[in-house]
Amino acid sequence: MHTFGLIFLAALLLTAATRLWLATRHASHVQAHRHAVPAQFADVITLEAHQRAADYTAAKTRFAMVGVAIEVAVALALTFGGGLQALHELTATWFGPGMVRGLALIAGVAVVMMVIDIPLNLYRTFVIEERYGFNKTTVKLFWIDFVKGLLLSAALGLPLVAMVLWLMASMGELWWFYAWLAWMAFNILMLAVYPTWIAPLFNKFSPLQDEAMKERVERLLARCGFKVKGLMVMDGSRRSSHGNAYFTGFGKTKRIVFFDTLLSRLEPQEVEAVLAHELGHFKLKHVIKRIAWIFTASLGFLWLLGWVLDKPWFYEGLGVTSPSTAMALVLFSIVVPVFTFLFQPLGAMYSRKHEFEADAFAAQYTPAADLIAALVKLYKDNAATLTPDPLHSVFYDSHPPATTRIARLQQTAG
Repeated sequence: MHTFGLIFLAALLLTAATRLWLATRHASHVQAHRHAVPAQFADVITLEAHQRAADYTAAKTRFAMVGVAIEVAVALALTFGGGLQALHELTATWFGPGMVRGLALIAGVAVVMMVIDIPLNLYRTFVIEERYGFNKTTVKLFWIDFVKGLLLSAALGLPLVAMVLWLMASMGELWWFYAWLAWMAFNILMLAVYPTWIAPLFNKFSPLQDEAMKERVERLLARCGFKVKGLMVMDGSRRSSHGNAYFTGFGKTKRIVFFDTLLSRLEPQEVEAVLAHELGHFKLKHVIKRIAWIFTASLGFLWLLGWVLDKPWFYEGLGVTSPSTAMALVLFSIVVPVFTFLFQPLGAMYSRKHEFEADAFAAQYTPAADLIAALVKLYKDNAATLTPDPLHSVFYDSHPPATTRIARLQQTAG
């Protein structure tokens, strides 16, 4: 086997082993602590609710372990197993050299991944989510969403990939920089059109009708010096009983979106506190910082792709004997997650820092006790574990552990 192939194989197995080890730790830790509610939550969360959250977390974690094994098997089949080379040869019988063949190869890989994901998504939705009372999606709605997502991905993804392939073939050694500019423009465009054109394809959005709630939110927005285009309610209960609230869009298209499940479960002052937290992300420029970080990282990855594009060892080491720009894109998408996994804790740490800052912002404009009450209800209603494995949390959790987060807010309230 080629040297790079050995390096990739070692990294793939190390990453998979680490992910499985972390998942095993997490499931075991949660189950080991399912028999007692953490002291600071004992008055507000019952043992039954705590155990339900533990079992739900363990079920999701064990299912994720199956997903890790499948990902490894697919990566090995596509590379060393000759899957990508076979797809190349198949598309070569249909199309001559050029962009269309490249698009066919990438679409073929996407179809393979989609077919593999379908049974996993079905099990996740209709077994795990159903078992714990969260699923509201019907089989019909599942497939309607699937078809819509497929058509949308094709309508948006194929032109973008075609543009990148054209830039790779036409813009010389600096193609990666022009591809980066195109990718940034595409993402900014998606941020602008998502609220009004894409999101309504999957959910129904209606103006917030509760006048008292609307007035409360508008007063909060005025205190924070924040302007939005609309206050919307989304029919999240159509698919799931999980609740949330979020901002979408930017500039003049900014909207506040409440899940109907959130409004039905939280008191008005608790909804206001959750919204103040989300406002904190915007006022503290967390969204802009994260976008800037993603764009910067993507520039580095595109430069790296430009460097390996004409390196024979990159293809030969991964079981490919027919190099092409499209093949390079596919191989790179397989390789990058493997070699960057161990850096994941840095991104999670950065996100948790932002969550603490947004909590502190919320506590300046609403009582910290209201945010605490809202978070406790959300932990309970969403069956979020109160006792995650610390190391698993360091790697994966974008939000601080419940006990740490509540303790920090209690200090603020005190």
